[in-house]
Amino acid sequence: MTYSEAIQFLYELRLFGAKFGLENTFKLAALAGNPQRNLRFIHVAGTNGKGSTCAMIESIYRAAGFKVGLFTSPHLVAFGERIQINRQPIPESEVVRLITEMRQLLDHPIWSAPDPAVPAPMTLPLRRPPPGAVLASQHPTFFEVVTVMALRYFARHQCDLVIWETGLGGRFDATNIVTPLASVITNVQFDHQQWLGDTLAQIAFEKAGIIKPGRPALTATDVPEALDVIVREAGRRPAPLTVVTRADTRQPPLAGLVLPLRGEHQRLNAALALATIRILEQELPVPATAPSAGLAAVCWPGRLQVEQTASGQTLVFDGAHNPAGAGTLRAGIRYYFPDQKPTLVLGILRDKDWVTMCRILAPLARRLLLVPVHSQRTAAPEVLHAVCRDANHSVELIDCASLAEALDLAQADPLVVVTGSLYLVGEALARLKLVPAAPDNERALNEWSPANSLTLTRQT
Repeated sequence: MTYSEAIQFLYELRLFGAKFGLENTFKLAALAGNPQRNLRFIHVAGTNGKGSTCAMIESIYRAAGFKVGLFTSPHLVAFGERIQINRQPIPESEVVRLITEMRQLLDHPIWSAPDPAVPAPMTLPLRRPPPGAVLASQHPTFFEVVTVMALRYFARHQCDLVIWETGLGGRFDATNIVTPLASVITNVQFDHQQWLGDTLAQIAFEKAGIIKPGRPALTATDVPEALDVIVREAGRRPAPLTVVTRADTRQPPLAGLVLPLRGEHQRLNAALALATIRILEQELPVPATAPSAGLAAVCWPGRLQVEQTASGQTLVFDGAHNPAGAGTLRAGIRYYFPDQKPTLVLGILRDKDWVTMCRILAPLARRLLLVPVHSQRTAAPEVLHAVCRDANHSVELIDCASLAEALDLAQADPLVVVTGSLYLVGEALARLKLVPAAPDNERALNEWSPANSLTLTRQT
């Protein structure tokens, strides 16, 4: 198998959609020898800031001399970003080896389909089923397979610790088969309502599902409706809960420390990361210098990332993809560029709350270039147009056929902000050669759709 064939195999796993539930992942992990039992985890959930908080925790422990695995999603450009050890993406050769192993596990009779319309056992590589065929609902999805791949990789390389980000939600997320040293919930905002619920209480309940009995839990959630649920669920487990607030951002070593990640929200993420390190001090002791050194060196692209071109142009990349993220970006632009009205390159997925996002972001702009996201789920520029015009009557508003067209139009503009989707930010960073490019099918691995068999029991 070549690397391109391995990526194609993962790409074809998208046929099985995305679904909640832990049964598949437990079964697949058992076939793989339950590698999670040989690892220590910090499990991180939340609406926004999960990746940044993971990166901060990872950087601190790496500065302390630990060998640290990092599992995050989605990737900006290349699949290997999802699975890293000491911030080195998984090598292509390891991807090939792991996919070869996973294919053997997926050939196991345990995945045989009960429906006669589907061959059993299913042979791999996967083929698109004939019209009218019903896919086996129990077959592992892309994310379930990648989750177990990561576990095998981290266990094989004997990581001291794994920073383990949920994919979506928490309670029924494939990552929730582990028992972590600590469970971290960054915040609770509106996103993925079609999966997690229409109220902040429902969303908080799903995210609180990562809390484990007797293991410490931490959160920076400040919305009372959501925090009440997290407090209740921690008490029900029971698990000791620490609530981090903005007052913690003014305590050492954060006080006076300049973070590489911009924005006041990142200081709260940093306070949450530091609280996690303190709570686990007995199990994972770190030198006194490690927290400051780790935070000072942290890198997490696509989050209020500012770049200067040789011509003096300022480029800002931010993966804001929900209303809370858009609000945070708006505050950041006003703080860092108070006297400038940027050119905004905006592309949003149609399953997001794009109306609210347009209303938040459009007033920032002097010039607004609407673009499609490189995704089947993109909202067309002409769909965004009317809402943006209503939110900013004076803006120069242009519908573009592609991101490339928008970047060409913005070449002479002094301040350009690319936002609305992490997918769009990743494409822009690669197109501008700020990160290495990857084949299109690696970017397309971020695509997903719900499995038809999805059922979700919610509580409030």
